[in-house]
Amino acid sequence: QVQLVDSGGGSVQAGGSLRLSCAASGLTYKKNYCMGWFRQAPGKEREKVATIDIDSFRSTSYYADSVKGRFTISQDNAKNTLYLQMTSLKPEDTAMYYCAADPLWINCHLARPSYWGQGTQVTVSS
Repeated sequence: QVQLVDSGGGSVQAGGSLRLSCAASGLTYKKNYCMGWFRQAPGKEREKVATIDIDSFRSTSYYADSVKGRFTISQDNAKNTLYLQMTSLKPEDTAMYYCAADPLWINCHLARPSYWGQGTQVTVSS
């Protein structure tokens, strides 16, 4: 059974930083899988923020244009934890952020991963 537990959200001023964490279990033993961060603001559709394709030899990261250069997705294999380091935060980054995962890379790219965390709120004030 796959379980994802998000944490690290909070309230910051514009220009500030936050690091989100996602403790994962039940999937990281696989050779190939994907993980990612998605967000949804009130009244808006869910948006893919960053994803990472993982196999035995490498991992490849992808970012939404709106966060490129400001956000970094990373994984600590020893801790089975996914991170999203967010810097230079803007008010438009305010949203509920969700960690997600899937055994198939394509499902992360298509923003339809099978497994989701409970979400962590990020609020950026101007």
